[in-house]
Amino acid sequence: MATFAEYAALARQLADQRRETDRDAAAEDRRRSALRGTLDQLTRRLDAQSHRLDQLGRAAGVTAEPEPAAGERPAPPAATPPAATPPGRPGVGAYPPGATTTGAVLVVPAAGGVPAPRAGGVDPGAELAEARRLADEADRLIGVTEAVGRRPPLLPAWSPLARALAVYAACAAAGVALSVVLLGVAGVVASAGAVYVATCGVLPVLCFVAGYLVLGRWGRPALGADGPPPRFVPLGFVTCVLLMPLAYCGYLVLFRLLR
Repeated sequence: MATFAEYAALARQLADQRRETDRDAAAEDRRRSALRGTLDQLTRRLDAQSHRLDQLGRAAGVTAEPEPAAGERPAPPAATPPAATPPGRPGVGAYPPGATTTGAVLVVPAAGGVPAPRAGGVDPGAELAEARRLADEADRLIGVTEAVGRRPPLLPAWSPLARALAVYAACAAAGVALSVVLLGVAGVVASAGAVYVATCGVLPVLCFVAGYLVLGRWGRPALGADGPPPRFVPLGFVTCVLLMPLAYCGYLVLFRLLR
């Protein structure tokens, strides 16, 4: 028969085990609460990323495929390959009548795009840490995309003034080159007076309009542009309508002096 001292020792041991179990349970509850809070925070973050990506897609003209409407019949699943013939004699198979099938496992092929389950246990903390890392990478890529989207396609690293000056100067240079070509065919296709009027009046205006349209089409960023891009109309007018005829006349003077 156990003595009172042995009984008291067993009671103390049981109390210690119960306190240890309670501590473990409390620690597990705190861990689960922390994981649940992390999961909720990550879910809200992913929802915000999805909303931002949807905005970026609409700004870029890319729309997601619409989900099937309610009541719409989904696409038929892929045909299941025929099951292999079970081993055994024909008509009997692997399991004769009356045999038990306890412990048999039905292996179903994984659907396309669905990863196979991982072998062994999965650590929720490690999975959440990996998901957080991927979310950080997605935030970085979204920031890069937004930075690129706020730049115009034409000369994105240039300032608006330098971009406009380059566009108008290019149009004026093209107009001067075209004027030289018209000067070479003067007297053959048209009279010299008509060529001079075209090169000093009509062509500069056309070059200015071309630069204006180019800045309006390729000088506007895809994101963050509420209004038309800056076109610097006075600068374009001076560059094309005034400086281009002066450059053309200077070319004529230089050509006559060199002859």
